[in-house]
Amino acid sequence: MDERLIEASRSGAVQLLHQLLAENPLILHSVALASGENPLHIAALAGHVEFVKEILRLKPAFAKEINQDCFSPMHIASANGYLEIVKELLQIDPTLSQLKGRDQWTPLHYAASRGRLDIIREMVSACTESVENVTEQGETVFHLAVKNNQFEAIDAMVELVRDRNKLDILNMKDNNGNSVLHLATWKKQHQVVQCLLTINGTSTPGTTLDVNSLNQSDLTALNLLLIFPSGAGDLEIDDILRGAGALRARDMVHTNHNHTVLSVPSASQSHDHLQLDPKNLVEYFKFRRGRDSPDDARTALLVVAVLVATATYEAAINPPGGLWQDTNLSKNGTDPPHLAGQSNIASYSTAYYVVGAVFNSIGFSVSLHMINILTTNFPWRLELQVCGIAMYFTYVTALITISPGLTPGWYTLFVLVPFLPTVVLLAVRLIIRLTEPLQNRQRVFIECVRN
Repeated sequence: MDERLIEASRSGAVQLLHQLLAENPLILHSVALASGENPLHIAALAGHVEFVKEILRLKPAFAKEINQDCFSPMHIASANGYLEIVKELLQIDPTLSQLKGRDQWTPLHYAASRGRLDIIREMVSACTESVENVTEQGETVFHLAVKNNQFEAIDAMVELVRDRNKLDILNMKDNNGNSVLHLATWKKQHQVVQCLLTINGTSTPGTTLDVNSLNQSDLTALNLLLIFPSGAGDLEIDDILRGAGALRARDMVHTNHNHTVLSVPSASQSHDHLQLDPKNLVEYFKFRRGRDSPDDARTALLVVAVLVATATYEAAINPPGGLWQDTNLSKNGTDPPHLAGQSNIASYSTAYYVVGAVFNSIGFSVSLHMINILTTNFPWRLELQVCGIAMYFTYVTALITISPGLTPGWYTLFVLVPFLPTVVLLAVRLIIRLTEPLQNRQRVFIECVRN
């Protein structure tokens, strides 16, 4: 793009734009042939309304173009709260509020996540269907508003969808099966919970909010409140939910006709409704593909592996019982002969010491192996592997140094034991990989015989 055109767009200089068009009438057409941003993107980002009007008059097709960051001019204007620019763009095409960008976010998604009330009203008024769009994670505008604590935006959008008979949108779930009520309850937003549940008393039949909807972890909104108590506002939210007929998942009985029959909790259950459900708690924290991020799981495993490596390394250089602080080679004293820096417990009981050292070495070796796998394709990985090898030999050297009176066989054992788990793990993986084709052939053969 011409540098002068970029400057005109950035500063909103309409006269300079006309001057450039006089010099080269095809300058805007040449921009259309290039990738990246067009003048409308830049002007929308800078908030120059008059310049935007002129560009739209000259080249309305720019309004639908996506830049290298997957943003359209409408995305930029709505995220920054430029209402007048949004109005101008909607005049070109009311469906611009549905234009998909990065992660399938629409301009309305950005407006909802940032609480741009006027822009939300303008977009929904121009294109009612825009409230039905979901992100790549299956999130609606209501999910995003709850996640970003935009209560006023939620209140405004509830009124908008109520007026347009689209309240069923509030029952839509994200990719984890969570409805808006799930998120609002989990984030302890009692105002949002109250706002959502008042719909049940005013809505028309068929558009009632489902207060007992289950997510992919088979938890209702009430389950989330009980599993993650914080104290602040819990009782208020609990009263609101139960007043609307909310139940825990285990209090719901499913019939064979895909209808849900609700069992009312007994009076004996009412006093402990804020207690944790251990079964649900354990199930919730289990890793589930599709719900939990692999990156988060890898990060957690890496932290655990580093902690194990640190703990086992420390146990090797500072064994239980401590180290001798003096040298005593006399066999006539009450203490066994020893050198300063050697293990106390090893001087008294070699068997106990060896057992502890062997299992500690296994833990250290496996943790290093995990770190090596979890850092695959990391930058500076070669340097990290050198550090791991250096730690391994430092560990072995320290272990041998503090071990008194061991034979060469024991020294060999101490050198090999930390290395053996890694070899065994690699061997097991190799065997599984080699035998997998054979197992597949056996399955195919068995299926053929059965057929």
